[in-house]
Amino acid sequence: MRSGWTPGYSSPLTLQLVGPQSWTEVPALLCYDAADPFAVRIAFGDVGDGYAVVDLDDGGIAWLLSRELLQAGLEAPAGEGDVRLWPANAATDVLFLHLRAPSGEALFELSRATVAAFLRHTEALVPSGSESELLDLDDELQVLLSNGGTDASGH
Repeated sequence: MRSGWTPGYSSPLTLQLVGPQSWTEVPALLCYDAADPFAVRIAFGDVGDGYAVVDLDDGGIAWLLSRELLQAGLEAPAGEGDVRLWPANAATDVLFLHLRAPSGEALFELSRATVAAFLRHTEALVPSGSESELLDLDDELQVLLSNGGTDASGH
């Protein structure tokens, strides 16, 4: 089901990069594509007309997060290792997002309401629990077992 147009949704947001002396606004875009129903991409960079003006080939930055992690992080600490998300406390609109890469790490503050609204839109496109129905896993597995389609016998 990967051929042709697939529905998607994107939402601009502003994160606050938490620094030792000050905070810096960082424009970003949350992106969801039903062709990759388990993932959410967060692209960092200028956002214009609802699209991230980020050229990943020219050093733009994007992270893939699981939609399930974002949902869980709205209410309690979620994630391990490179990506962690947690609410500041139940009475505020604040989420913290911690990203770690070999080149360094960053802590961001973002709006819980913005993330929750984004997730509601993704649920309208692909309800949780139905993601696997969008993927043609049998065809994908056959391609992998046939060395990328070069030999149907798998040799």
